[in-house]
Order: sequence, then C-alpha cells, then structure tokens
Amino acid sequence: MGLIVQKYGGTSVGDLVRIQEVAKRVAKTYDAGNQVVVVLSAMSGVTDHLIQMAEVLSDKPNKREMDVLLATGEQTTVALLAIALEKMGYKAQSFLGHQVRILTNNAAQSARILDVQADPIKDALADNAIVVVAGFQGVDGCGNITTLGRGGSDTSAVAVAAALGADSCEIYTDVDGVYTADPRVVSKARKLKCVTHDVMLEMSSLGAKVLQIRSVEFAAKHNVPVHVRSSFNEEEGTMIVCEDRDMERMLVAGVTFVKTDARITVTKVPDEPGVAAKVFSAVADAGISVDMIIQNTRASNMTDITFTVPKTDYKDALVIVEKTAKEIGAESVAGDANIAKVSVTGVGMKSHHGVAAKMFSTLAAKSINIMMISTSEIRISCVVEEKYAELACQILHTAFGLDAD
Repeated sequence: MGLIVQKYGGTSVGDLVRIQEVAKRVAKTYDAGNQVVVVLSAMSGVTDHLIQMAEVLSDKPNKREMDVLLATGEQTTVALLAIALEKMGYKAQSFLGHQVRILTNNAAQSARILDVQADPIKDALADNAIVVVAGFQGVDGCGNITTLGRGGSDTSAVAVAAALGADSCEIYTDVDGVYTADPRVVSKARKLKCVTHDVMLEMSSLGAKVLQIRSVEFAAKHNVPVHVRSSFNEEEGTMIVCEDRDMERMLVAGVTFVKTDARITVTKVPDEPGVAAKVFSAVADAGISVDMIIQNTRASNMTDITFTVPKTDYKDALVIVEKTAKEIGAESVAGDANIAKVSVTGVGMKSHHGVAAKMFSTLAAKSINIMMISTSEIRISCVVEEKYAELACQILHTAFGLDAD
C-alpha cells in the first residue's frame, strides 16, 4: 500500500462529466490498495469569472475579500468530487484550507505556505476515507482565508504530499508530461521520462508552463517525487525527482523561451563604487525585480549597464531609471520591450564543454543577434529580438539532438 497525492487542474474538473471521470480515476487508484489524497483546483474559468464580478463592483477590490471570494471556486469542486465518490460507494471527505490547517503568511492573493498541520487528513485516511482537499487556499495566523496566486493548487498538492510523507505526488493536467520544448512551437519536441528538480525549476522559471514554479521549489526542498500526467489518458508522464547518479544525464534536457521581459540600458555611467547600487536600489524600492544584468566598461572611467525587468513593470522602471540616471550623471537611458529570452537547460551541461559555443554558433547561422547572455551550471540564456524567439527555439532543439525521430 502506498500513499498517493493526486492534483487535478481546472480543465480536469471543468464540468460534471469530467468530475465523474476524475472520481473513476481516483477510485481506481484507491482500489489498487493505496491511500489517496486528492487536491483540486476550481473549475476552468470559474476564478476568472469571480474576478470579473468583483471588478464590476469595484475598480480595486479589497484583497482580503478577494481571497474569501476566490476560495469558493475550490470549495465547489471538492464538495462535488466527494459527492461523486460517495455515490460510487466510497467513503470520501472534503477539507478546505483552513480545515486542513494549511498555514500561510498574510500576503493576500499571493500567500506562501508556512506549514501544513495534516492531522485531520491522517485521521480521515485512518478511517479508510478518500480525502479531497481544496487547493490554492490556506489560512493565516489571524484566521483569515488566503489564496496562493495563480497555479497555487500545484503548490498545495506538493505541500500536502510533503507533510504526509507521500510516496508520490501526481499532478494531472491537460498535457501528458514535460517536453523538451513547447510542442506548439517545436513539432518534434518529445516527452521526457524523467527530469531533476533543478532542471524543472530552471525550465519553469524560463517559460515551461507545465508546473507552477513555487511547487517545484517546494518539491525540491522537501524531496517530493512529482509525476506530471494527463487527465485524459492512462499514459505514463514525466517523473520529477532529485538527481540520481544512475539516471540518464542528457547534455541538454530542454529549450524554452519567454517574451515577458524588457531591456533597459544606462549609458556612460560613472565607473565608481556605489553608482550601480543607486540604480538598482531605486528599482528595488519600487518593488520591481531585475533578472539579467551585464556591464560593459568604456574608456574614461565610464561603463554601460544593461538589465531586464518584467514587461509589466517596464514603463515604471524606465521612469525611475531615467530619474536616477540624471542624479548619477549618466549620459542616457534606452529601453526595448521587444525582446525574448531563449534558454537551454540540462544537468549534463555541468560536465560537458562547448554548450555555449554550439548555442551561439547555431543562432549566428540564422543571423540571430545575441543582446545579452546569462549562465549557470545547468542553464544558458540569451536575449534576442522577440520576432526570433520561436525560430531560435526550433533550431536549438535540433542542434542539441532533442528532435523526436
């Protein structure tokens, strides 16, 4: 007997027919001799509809009340699944976030999980019940309902699995695993049987949308094996595990891209201690995150600083940097929102040379100019013009031997 946590996303529970199909899959896992905990998202489209209703009433709804409102989506699905399972002859019990005691901080609409007090779940499992838990939600120290932000049900499932010491956390979604690239962009992308937490973390942060990045962080921290599978077939998906010396170490596991960043360049900055700190402190004080940074030294003790920010913060960041540039005596500020970040990721890169050279030469062969470069032990990222993002992904996928036969 094993303890399995299964998470089903919004499309998997999109209507009553699909909820009944989920109930059958859950029952099959239970009948195989496993204890089963199910974590659910709201029905597809429900959260957006709730947000739209709130925005009709207010241009800026209170965040605490939005958490109360949005949590009702998952409350509906857990109750419906429990009802469906009971109808099939199984003992089932649903729990909301505050009943499980998924404890979070008090950051409304983007709360972070601090602890999972899973005794109610353990008691129900001991009573041979199938447990159904509302994802995406928790409770803060003052008893307020909180929500975890978009994709938060993935994080809920991994957190519950960690608290229970589950044998596996199965994430059921509308894709059947993790691919070497987005199959909608790269027709020859292929499904990976297994990837490490570290690679999945990099791929999630760099554009792979299979798993919410915070769930991967949680899985890595607590060594939770995650199995990404499709709700609509019985095929094996992709296992996400801690690095194993015996597992296949692909040179590059995947190619990803994002178009969500913008680039800002400050030219002829005085090359003096503390000047760069003034630029980035001003940006940080506005709550704007910075990703890639490069600095080019000029003659006469001058330097150029280029960095990327989220495209949603681009206009605000540009205003802040222009003001700071005047204060520090920089010559000018320029920006570009039409960029993309293309990345190759793989644990095998740690022990292989020439990955960067192959990436750069592959892009050069198609006259794709590289504006910025960022590296880690298992990842190389290049900023290119936005219009070349898909092409760059396709040719790199081929160059690193990832194309399916």
